[in-house]
Amino acid sequence: MNFIDTLKLRSKLFSIFIILSMSLVLIGIMGAININSMKKNLDSLYFGSFVPVNELNTILQTYHDNLVGTIYKAKDMKIPQDEVKSEIKLSISIIEREWKNYETHFKRDGEFAYVEYTSSEIKNTNDFFLSIYEALENGQDIQKLSFDQLEKKVTYIHQVIKKLINYEVEVAKYERKNFLIVYESSLFKIGIFLLIIIFGVMVISYYVLKSIQSDQSALEVATKKLKIANRRLESASYTDSLTSLHNRRYFNLVYDREIKRAKRNHSYITFMMLDIDYFKQYNDTYGHVKGDVALKSVSAVFKEVLKRPGDFVFRLGGEEFGVLLTDTSEINSTSIAANICSAVKELQIEHEGSKIDKFLTISIGIACCIADNALEEELLISKADEMLYSAKESGRDRYALTTYISVATAHHLEEESA
Repeated sequence: MNFIDTLKLRSKLFSIFIILSMSLVLIGIMGAININSMKKNLDSLYFGSFVPVNELNTILQTYHDNLVGTIYKAKDMKIPQDEVKSEIKLSISIIEREWKNYETHFKRDGEFAYVEYTSSEIKNTNDFFLSIYEALENGQDIQKLSFDQLEKKVTYIHQVIKKLINYEVEVAKYERKNFLIVYESSLFKIGIFLLIIIFGVMVISYYVLKSIQSDQSALEVATKKLKIANRRLESASYTDSLTSLHNRRYFNLVYDREIKRAKRNHSYITFMMLDIDYFKQYNDTYGHVKGDVALKSVSAVFKEVLKRPGDFVFRLGGEEFGVLLTDTSEINSTSIAANICSAVKELQIEHEGSKIDKFLTISIGIACCIADNALEEELLISKADEMLYSAKESGRDRYALTTYISVATAHHLEEESA
């Protein structure tokens, strides 16, 4: 994993941490808003439309406005008695319904006694108005009713219900006070909880990042070691163990690649076959150990002479070597071959078994051409091999060159000479 990938990974983890932290903060804010909204709703419930109080106020209003007010209007001859009777029935029905609703609300143990007492007083008051209804039903004149008793009944029930209303208001205040305590405590707990979570996320993120960084460092070290091992393995698979030159396996890979490239570019391509003269006799005379030393020395000459990036040297087997040159004309190819022959001879490796010189020598076959579509890949190798044979037949310690590799190349050279 490189530096850029490391930065990207850390950036992503940091972004995840920021998003998670912001989400928690947003959840906290939304929770606080919802709790605050709940508080407002409860305030509205208790002090805006407090249901129990509204029901009790409705009962009081019905007694005063609907019942008493209607009876006094009838007394002043403002409405007929029939309307009074229907109003009494309707009002008592409203009072009973509202009281029944009130009784269904949650009640504390200490409230039951007074609620039952109020219920009995409401029943007595309602019975009183029903008695007025029956009197009117029997044809009694409303003017003969006892209005003093009516005032007493209504005043007393007003006091009883008012006391219950005041109690409900006090309970509402008490409940709201308790709720505010719970509300503030909840906000505090939510804040602490969020801080703990954010701190925990930060700690976890720190250790995760630290662990990832540690694993990443170990991975980078392992990757470097693996790359080195792979390079060594690859080098070993393509390198001759004795001479450190490229082996035949690498030759097959490079030769195919460079031939195709030369064909595309219509450029020069040269292949040389090299063979140490009378090397079998050398081994027979000096032994295989010295033979290996001689191979290493000759290989060092190749490395010294062939230094360009486009020069490739291979040990093809035994004392046989191959050289592939790119973008090198026949003149330069022969010059390189001559340098190789001279450099090998200048090593002055004694060779008593040689029939041509007292020192170790080498023969080279060269095939050089401008690559074209008519060039057959194996033809370049076979032509170099033919030239090697020709060099040996001509006395060894020399090179032989051919540029007539394919029909197209031959035509091209003929045109140039013309």
